[in-house]
Amino acid sequence: MLFPGKKTAAAGLAMAFGLSLSGCATTEYVDEQIATVNNRIGALESKVAQVDSTAQAAAGSAQQANQRLDQLSGRMDGLEQQMVMLRQTPKKPRN
Repeated sequence: MLFPGKKTAAAGLAMAFGLSLSGCATTEYVDEQIATVNNRIGALESKVAQVDSTAQAAAGSAQQANQRLDQLSGRMDGLEQQMVMLRQTPKKPRN
């Protein structure tokens, strides 16, 4: 005959074993979690690529604007020099 303590211990051991198995992650659960993370990573990579593209376009526009500004600055310098020259030339008297 089994002692009542052995039945209780066996039942407790069986319950503990059963509960410990329920704590393990299944392959399906892990795959679902990884898929979720991969989807988020993909979305972030897409956003980063979009921002990078926008930044490159902005850099190109800024470079063009700087080149145009350099051209205009040169022209302005030339006009200023002409104005100085005109001011320094003596005026001829009117008849």
